[in-house]
Order: sequence, then C-alpha cells, then structure tokens
Amino acid sequence: MKPVHIRRTILASQVVEEITDIWCQWRRQKLPLYLFLAMCFNLVVAPMVYAATSEQLSRSQSWGLGLLGMVTLGLSIYLFFVMFVPEKF
Repeated sequence: MKPVHIRRTILASQVVEEITDIWCQWRRQKLPLYLFLAMCFNLVVAPMVYAATSEQLSRSQSWGLGLLGMVTLGLSIYLFFVMFVPEKF
C-alpha cells in the first residue's frame, strides 16, 4: 500500500509544481492569456452572430465574423489610446 501512496503523493506534487509553473508563465507573458480569454469570449459572440443572421451563415463563418469584430474593436481601442496617450507608447 505504501508504494501506491508514495506514487500518488509524487504525482500530486508534480501536478502542483506544473500548475505553479504555468501560473508563473502566465503572469510574465500576458498575450497567451489575452488570446485565450478572447477565444472564450468568442464562444459567446459567435452563436449570437449565428442567430442574428437567421442561419444564413455557417458556424465557421459566424465564428470568423465574431473574431473579426473583436479584433476590430480591440484595434480601435488601442488606436484611441495611442492617439490620446502617446507618451506611454
């Protein structure tokens, strides 16, 4: 019984260590986190686009339109800040 318990403890400690490493990487590199959150948000936007077009577009087209809308909105917000707060950039 002890070897099984020891293996589970080692496995659990390795999992906790990996989660800690991933968390530290996300804190240093924000872009992957932002991309993941944008894709999750697009899971909400894409069905609304699909429903608004009365199913004339395919699911992949509505996914693309939702992603394009989010990129356009993000780019416009970025350019707005670049225009009015140029010292930061």
